[in-house]
Amino acid sequence: MVDSSKISAKLSVTRSLAVVLAFLFLSADLMTADKLFPYAYFIDDLPNGLRLVTVPTGFPNLLAFWVVVQAGSRNEVEPGKSGFAHFFEHMMFRGTENYTKEQYDALLKNAGADGNAFTSDDYTAYHTTLSKEDLELIFKLEADRFQHLRYSKEDFRTEAKAVLGEYNKNSSDPLTKMREVLRDTAFDVHPYKHTTMGFLKDIEDMPNQYEYGLNFFSRFYRPEYTTLLVAGDVKREETLRLARKYWGDWKRGSYDAAIPREPAQSAPRSADVDWPVETLPWVLVAFKGPAYSDDSKDMPAADVISSLAFSESSPLFQKLVIKEQKVDSLVPMFEDHRDPYLLAVAARIKAPEDLAYVQEEILRTFEAIKTGQISRERLDSVKSHLKYSFALRLDSSEAIAETLAHYIELRRTPETLNRLYRLYDSVTVEDVHAVAKKYFAAEGRTIVALTPKHP
Repeated sequence: MVDSSKISAKLSVTRSLAVVLAFLFLSADLMTADKLFPYAYFIDDLPNGLRLVTVPTGFPNLLAFWVVVQAGSRNEVEPGKSGFAHFFEHMMFRGTENYTKEQYDALLKNAGADGNAFTSDDYTAYHTTLSKEDLELIFKLEADRFQHLRYSKEDFRTEAKAVLGEYNKNSSDPLTKMREVLRDTAFDVHPYKHTTMGFLKDIEDMPNQYEYGLNFFSRFYRPEYTTLLVAGDVKREETLRLARKYWGDWKRGSYDAAIPREPAQSAPRSADVDWPVETLPWVLVAFKGPAYSDDSKDMPAADVISSLAFSESSPLFQKLVIKEQKVDSLVPMFEDHRDPYLLAVAARIKAPEDLAYVQEEILRTFEAIKTGQISRERLDSVKSHLKYSFALRLDSSEAIAETLAHYIELRRTPETLNRLYRLYDSVTVEDVHAVAKKYFAAEGRTIVALTPKHP
């Protein structure tokens, strides 16, 4: 057994070596443009639909154990029931038929393990960093709470109130509120209309939704929606044995959420947010964009555009932030999603009178990328940066697992990374122009502006 301080020390010692190893592995692979992800991995599917992904990383002693559930706010299709994927992230720490919350926490603490969780639009992930000798304990504890979660109505209502408090806290951030308004304005029927937190009115009603909560858990916390990811000092034979032992009897479900297809937007949209206290104004410009894909160039080309047009090395950033100093934050948000989402850019403006000017500069940049001159050198530089920034993230088993979890929820296999980066390699100037023309049309645009409300 090791304590948390020893785990932190081991992570620190191996971090520099990890970066070097990542580059050594990647350099050989990139020369052939064949594989970007440098580690061997193993995929095993249990008869109940559970998938196990094992990644021996070569980093000694430590492991990252992730449980990736393909249930996020995207799955919340019933009116009045938004926010339950995030809510159940909270409830999963409330105890089980076999262990109270306090017992679960004590077992993790005694093992020196560190666990947490998060929810996104498309998935919920539970992650634990541990010493390799405690792998069976974590397999056992995680299997128990996924199969035997138990809580009282009082626990349910208490946690629902805590979620409301979290919503209120998050809503005190201007950019968070703007993104909430953007989604509500840009989408009509798809669940991306609401954030992961959910609509406020639904959160306020959560204490009354105990029975629905049980249904939600029963629908989505099932093996066919779940992938176990184990990365670190581990062998496939060991993880497969433990998966069969502790997860093999988990019963497959039968529910399949009918995700509504968002209709095409036919005209520009806009919304204004009056902020109740003094703050710097923001503007958020978004266009309807593509879903994640590892066989179409649309999203990879959009990622290239994000760097070309809106990164710190872009002409727009240099103009608005460095030279003119009218903006102190320029944030591109071209995010991967399972269904078509948004390609957005936010800017925080130093003086209210410059808001219209900054908005116009962002719109002009979106328009210019459709036909503007892009040098081969600049394009190659952006694509190279995408690869090597990815490499720099792979500096520990925990970081490798965290990176993989995002792609596993999209395609349930690390191989999607290799397919994706082969697409990045193939993106041309013509592809950039074509994708810009396809998505940066006025009828697919939504703009949200936030300014302080004055009496």
